[in-house]
Amino acid sequence: MSIASKSSRNKADKTRVSGVILIDKPMGMTSQQVVSKVKYLFKSPLHDSKKAGHTGTLDPMATGLLPICLGEATKFSHYQLDADKSYQTTILLGQQTDTGDADGQVIDQTAIPSLNKTLLDEVTKQFLGAQQQIPPMYSALKKEGKKLYEYARAGIEIEREPRFINIKFLELTLINAQQLQLTVTCTKGTYVRVLAEDIAKALGTLGHLISLRRIKVGDFIVDNALTLEQLESLEHEQRLAQLMPVDACIDIEAELVLSAEQGIRVRQGQRLNVFEQITEPLKDYMVQTLIVEDAKSKAAEDDSSVDTNNLLDSRKENTDSNRPEYERTVDIRLVDECGAFIGLGAISLNGRLQPKKLVHL
Repeated sequence: MSIASKSSRNKADKTRVSGVILIDKPMGMTSQQVVSKVKYLFKSPLHDSKKAGHTGTLDPMATGLLPICLGEATKFSHYQLDADKSYQTTILLGQQTDTGDADGQVIDQTAIPSLNKTLLDEVTKQFLGAQQQIPPMYSALKKEGKKLYEYARAGIEIEREPRFINIKFLELTLINAQQLQLTVTCTKGTYVRVLAEDIAKALGTLGHLISLRRIKVGDFIVDNALTLEQLESLEHEQRLAQLMPVDACIDIEAELVLSAEQGIRVRQGQRLNVFEQITEPLKDYMVQTLIVEDAKSKAAEDDSSVDTNNLLDSRKENTDSNRPEYERTVDIRLVDECGAFIGLGAISLNGRLQPKKLVHL
């Protein structure tokens, strides 16, 4: 047997590590460095952990929750990429930096007015709800194939289009005369550094972040996360036991049980007629989901302050207004007769089921 064929056999014999692990990211590491470390810790002579990724970047200075998907779980990571996120931060008032955080250089200073709870509550109300935000120059967004922070480091200012965000919860607490604690829950794409700067300006001063900690992503909370040191201290089998299921990122509750024969056909990419298997609760879920999608679509058309692209991301396959109601599809979880997760399918009220993303364990 050749060395190449032996190597291919050994690789094929390895079990792919699949699942979700919640990591409490330390300060000073990039999100990708954390992913690389996790991949290394789940690697073994019997396990392949090459396929992995996180569900939303944290700045090197930031700490906190970083969900990491391995193997088949990466197929469903976008559900957490799109999820709301919560942060707890500290704002230092009176100074502005070029990056909006403590890693930057101070570029301006001003006096700090006397602050009280009444003023903080008034400013809090100003920043709640749907709004536009201009991304910072020190960001990984690209312009003509080049990241904005590369332009910023060269002293070049690039015009940026505002992005639509939604601040769903915001609380300001006075720590001392110079520092504020900001707790916020926001939609994806929100730059907390920019939010902190804008809040400071609304208070009549300047400000920048000196700490940033992510405490929640979707339904995941940082209290359930492991530090890298904790993960490294475990034996390999114990690390595997810490993995959440491959479908942990999916926020869809409705499911359809497929027979063994149906499971085989779905894995072959075939469409199924499952009209007889649509229960009343499932039908109600599908109808309600379509109603919500229509409401979001109408809100996007009527309200210029709403980000149409974000709202319609989840219904791209249902955008043909000429399609009959019974042909529009809703995403649903697929399980086998033992309750094991098979993947996601798109089902319509007329009973047509189309496989979307399936797991291969």
